[in-house]
Amino acid sequence: MKRFNPILATLSAATLFVASAAQATVFGTLGNFDVVNDTGHDAHGFEIDLEGLQLADITDTFGGAGRGFPSSVERYGAPTLSAYNTGSSFGVRVTYAASFAGGTWSTGTPSGVFTTPGESCWTGGGIGYGAATPCDHFGVGLRANATRTTYSWLIESSPGSGTLAPVAAALPAPNWTVTPSPVVNAPPIVVAHIQAPPPPEAPEPQFGTPVWVKVYATELEGPIGLEELVGENAKVKAAREHTEIEWQLLQTDPGNPNAGVLENGGGGAVGAGKEAVLRRYEFFAYTGAFDPQNHEAKPLFGDSRPDASELGNFLGAQNAALNLHGNPVAAVPELPAAPMLALGLAALWLARRRGASR
Repeated sequence: MKRFNPILATLSAATLFVASAAQATVFGTLGNFDVVNDTGHDAHGFEIDLEGLQLADITDTFGGAGRGFPSSVERYGAPTLSAYNTGSSFGVRVTYAASFAGGTWSTGTPSGVFTTPGESCWTGGGIGYGAATPCDHFGVGLRANATRTTYSWLIESSPGSGTLAPVAAALPAPNWTVTPSPVVNAPPIVVAHIQAPPPPEAPEPQFGTPVWVKVYATELEGPIGLEELVGENAKVKAAREHTEIEWQLLQTDPGNPNAGVLENGGGGAVGAGKEAVLRRYEFFAYTGAFDPQNHEAKPLFGDSRPDASELGNFLGAQNAALNLHGNPVAAVPELPAAPMLALGLAALWLARRRGASR
């Protein structure tokens, strides 16, 4: 007969206590965005690569079924979802794409300049969105956070081939981190961060493409849906009344892994009773001076104040939200008195047993 071991039993109980206290609420992340095609080529689709996720993690897509509007909100209609596994990474691709028949694509996004920083690149945007509009609006809702998000325009690999190849889009994607509060049953700490575009491949290490970004933020008492993350929605308008970061120049540095990363200001603690966090990012090209050797940006007045000559074309806008579903994220407290006392008694029992056996 196996004897009862009070030490193992006590440790197991303590472990269960800590594990149950460490459980976090389930949350959902959402992102809707305008993105301008500045590749210099007509695009015939767009791809969102969500590394580290499964198909079940995708809750909805902009233009997809059941979202309160028809799938014709943008030129490519509803996207397709596909899982991938390369052996070194796995994830899900959300693909918006035109069809190809008889040597012709059904539709496309022309390359060009778009100067309206709002969610206007879809049929409800109010700008006469059509064949000549050089941008589109895409979006996806998730049950979990991707380890990496990559946006790409899909360009014809060769004329008349009917095949598409990805070309990186100059639009950073936000990534969310939710951390339990050190106070038990208090709202969690939510941090959104974005990473500037990576450096181009070159014989010598180079700085990445710099972008100016402006950030707005607000918190909501109720949850927000994917279809609400458009420029004319009241919740997005409310966010634009609260500037979090006026201007910041982002640029990756091959010698500094922390360069080009922007995190939200403040401590990140969500207000009591708030169920959603909404952030809006507006991105613009940098047109100022560069170091000719390594492509480092050299703005006249530093990285938080663009001169008019350094603020280029609008690249796109991200409306990103996180739903907490009204549940606090429990902190991981120190073991309370009862488990601590039990551990002490177990240690005392073991010491006496060893003494008796000598």
